[in-house]
Amino acid sequence: MAVPVEGCAEENTAPERKLQEMVDLDKKLREYADLLICVGLNIQKGQTLVISSPVECAGFARICAERAYGAGCREVVMNWRDDILGRMKYLHAADGVFNEVPLWRRHFFNDYALEGAAFLSIDATNPENFQGVKPDRIVRAQQASGAALKDFDRLQMHSGFPWCIASIPIPSWAKKVFPGVSEEQAMDKLWDAIFQVIRISGDGKCVKKWKQHLDTLEKRVEKLNALNFKTLHYRNKMGTDLTVELPEGHIWESGGDRTPSGQEFIANIPTEEIFTAPLKTGVNGVVYSTMPLVNDGNIIDHFSFVVKDGKITEIHAGKGGETLRGAVSVDEGACYFGEISLVPYDSPISNQRILYYNTLFDENAACHIAFGEAYPCLKGGKQMTKEELTARGLNASITHVDFMVGSSDLSIEGTTHDGRVVQVFQNGNFAF
Repeated sequence: MAVPVEGCAEENTAPERKLQEMVDLDKKLREYADLLICVGLNIQKGQTLVISSPVECAGFARICAERAYGAGCREVVMNWRDDILGRMKYLHAADGVFNEVPLWRRHFFNDYALEGAAFLSIDATNPENFQGVKPDRIVRAQQASGAALKDFDRLQMHSGFPWCIASIPIPSWAKKVFPGVSEEQAMDKLWDAIFQVIRISGDGKCVKKWKQHLDTLEKRVEKLNALNFKTLHYRNKMGTDLTVELPEGHIWESGGDRTPSGQEFIANIPTEEIFTAPLKTGVNGVVYSTMPLVNDGNIIDHFSFVVKDGKITEIHAGKGGETLRGAVSVDEGACYFGEISLVPYDSPISNQRILYYNTLFDENAACHIAFGEAYPCLKGGKQMTKEELTARGLNASITHVDFMVGSSDLSIEGTTHDGRVVQVFQNGNFAF
């Protein structure tokens, strides 16, 4: 009988443990891809899928493509992005480049949208990738893109095609979220956090869990729609004191949506929100951000808005003020609000106590408001033209930026059309 050597057992199990971790990760990734393709997008046989992905996420993008083909997808078309090359462009390209959108790019997005393709965006980027870039370049690039991709943007806001935004870790992002550990440890911790909030535990039941979650959100939507509020009043100890008037015929919606042809999809995974559109000229008061905002590759923090008759009239920011002022000046509608969204402070993402530096996650940790374009949250709104929505009081813009306003002491009171006051949020959570 062989004599065991002290320490060998531990050395032998380390590679085995690592191998098992890789097997477990691959299993979860395939479950994640299944969730995105079959639930998030609900891909139909013969439908084209466009995947936008960072080059660092190519492995996961391929898994999603494989799952899509398995579901009968006609073709998977890739749109690759790269943080490093993107930063190079914004720092060093000729200035006139930022006033232009190549013809091929216009056709790529507009044509696939008009054909009813599905769009999956894998959202993972360095939160400070454009730090030091001239804000004017970013604003002009947004203006040019907004003019060139009108068909795509209109159809996306009106649920004209199925679309879904999701994310996986990349090193630069993971290190920002978990700065005190090694890159490998940061990646592991971010993987664990994301899997937790998208309800993937390796048991193969995430699709069932998501359907139950969407049912819960829909029940709250029904309660809010039945109340038919005229105004909402936001207050907290930071100084937020904001009154939001809602347009006649407004409706609340949640994460689940459907195209005009009836194809169900989920635009954001994860999602914890219930949202509607405010009356463009009916917002008054002051509102404070409660979390940093990552926008245009920059971090904006400790900021507040003063709002009069819907328009942002004052901006105060401790960090990123120049970037924020650029963001609300992209067009006339950028300085008005287009969305209010309710998310309980006691939500799965908030309870992690992790600042993701990624709006996809951070907006689902707290109530938020968006400046810019409004979703057509009116009865029959998805069938209305831009002009009809504007006439009904909804904001129009080429931008849509969510910022977080939820806190542990947030109070929201709703006033009905007959003057009844209902407590909607108390101590940061739903009061009903």
